[in-house]
Amino acid sequence: MRILFTCGGTAGHINPAIALARMFQSRHQDCQVLFAGADNGMERTLVPHEGYELRTVHVNTIHRAWKWKDIKHNVMTVLTLPHARRQAKAILREFRPDLVVGTGGYASYPVVKEAARMGIPTAVHESNAVPGLTTKLLSKVTDRVLVGFEDSRKYYPHPERVVVTGTPVRRDFFDHTRREAKAELGVEDGCPLVLSYWGSLGAEQMGRYTADFIQRELSEGSPFRHIHGAGRNYQWLTGELERRGLDLGERVEVREYIYDMPLVMDAADLVICRAGASTISELTAVAKPCILIPSPNVTNNHQEKNARVLEQHGAAVVLLEPETDGGELYQTAKELLDHPERRTAMSQALSDLSVTDAAEEIYNVLISLLR
Repeated sequence: MRILFTCGGTAGHINPAIALARMFQSRHQDCQVLFAGADNGMERTLVPHEGYELRTVHVNTIHRAWKWKDIKHNVMTVLTLPHARRQAKAILREFRPDLVVGTGGYASYPVVKEAARMGIPTAVHESNAVPGLTTKLLSKVTDRVLVGFEDSRKYYPHPERVVVTGTPVRRDFFDHTRREAKAELGVEDGCPLVLSYWGSLGAEQMGRYTADFIQRELSEGSPFRHIHGAGRNYQWLTGELERRGLDLGERVEVREYIYDMPLVMDAADLVICRAGASTISELTAVAKPCILIPSPNVTNNHQEKNARVLEQHGAAVVLLEPETDGGELYQTAKELLDHPERRTAMSQALSDLSVTDAAEEIYNVLISLLR
């Protein structure tokens, strides 16, 4: 059995493919896996780090703007497509996969499309609530479209090919109950725990909001515990808190990175974060009440669309970055922590949205294509 996974651009596209690759190889000793991605994406680092071979094609992004530089960029993107298709064809002929699976990113387009043209079974997985350009185009030629939410089905021209599977989440998110996770972290004093983070790249504006948030909670005597992952903003944020003369004490912890994210999320009573596809799948999988602040700087405004799906089901509170501030964010968190019955209702709504074992669901669909 040979499976080619094609993905890239963000960890939200790459991690589901890696989770599926591991599942196939754990169940089929003869399974050979190859990854195909862009020659300039983060998959060049993440995929080899996980022990898989990566072959690359040269693809460019699409700019959704009408300035001359954006038009010129898009023209060059179109002109490079024939070369990307030839590269994809060479990879497919050399590896001879029995199945090709795309999990997002521009590199998926030439690889999956060429595979479909060659008669190889294909599937694409879309983690976002609303499909991106690549998935929209490929949904017309691929055998199956796998989506994270039932609400997503309406966006595809061939609903009979769409299967609601959820998005795979690392198994270690299910290793602890909230009580067990708090005990392991040593935060068993009965105080609620808030987890906040803006992704590994950080976010300049949200860093300022975080400083205001922490100052407000310290001024009110730290009514809850708080772990914040600052990412690349770590040096700025810790310096800013020091400039303000703030002593974090025992209840507020600022980390550069949260390496034990599954454990901390399991322990949290409330999560404050962005609304990327991987984050949404993790929150729904563990049914964690959340305040979502979608990044305004992503393609096609995907994060707000993801967040709105949860909001419509009563599973999240959504604040928009340009329309909020640290004070409002703090007050919203405080109100949720003061009303456990509302958080319980949010948890139930998240559970209703989740697919309990997305990797298993996807595995079954892909096995059916192989047969």
